Amino acid sequence: MASTANDAATAGTVSRTDDTVHTEDGVRRRDWIHIAALSTAGVGAASVLYPLVSQMAPTADVLAASTTDVDVSAIEPGQSIKAVFRDQPLFVTRLTSEALAEARDVDLSALRDPASVDERLGEGNEDILIQLGVCTHLGCVPLGAGEGEDKGDFDGYFCPCHGSHYDSIGRIRKGPAPTNLAVPEFEFASETVIRVG
Repeated sequence: MASTANDAATAGTVSRTDDTVHTEDGVRRRDWIHIAALSTAGVGAASVLYPLVSQMAPTADVLAASTTDVDVSAIEPGQSIKAVFRDQPLFVTRLTSEALAEARDVDLSALRDPASVDERLGEGNEDILIQLGVCTHLGCVPLGAGEGEDKGDFDGYFCPCHGSHYDSIGRIRKGPAPTNLAVPEFEFASETVIRVG
């Protein structure tokens, strides 16, 4: 009789051994507790990390300031306009054919920071120069982009702070500035609008 009772107990889906409950597939009750605890910890960690990571994303006003659109349709050859890009002055100039020819004639080996006209203008750009209006010496704003301003010894830009002279395409030619005026990344959003940044 005792063996029949034991057979009936073992024929069920659950058996008890060493105070641990086993199911037919071998998963213990403790395993379910571990899975539930780890799942809860994972959800808790995600709920803490998501706000921390999302607060590091740029806000709408920062994203809006990351690019600047400049309409170049009204700029005549030889004329410059000033704009603002990421709180820095931006000089946009439509170069004349004479200025381009003169810039191409310069011996690049004689320049402190050699750069060709094509490198300064960018691919597919024939005559519009886009550069930051910040002297590379100590960050002053050079003259030359406004009408009637001193263009320096090379008919380009002149920094009144320490006397750096740049040519018509912003290459350093004389003075303490170590490099050319910076050319930011840009693309033509349309035939008349340039997107900087």
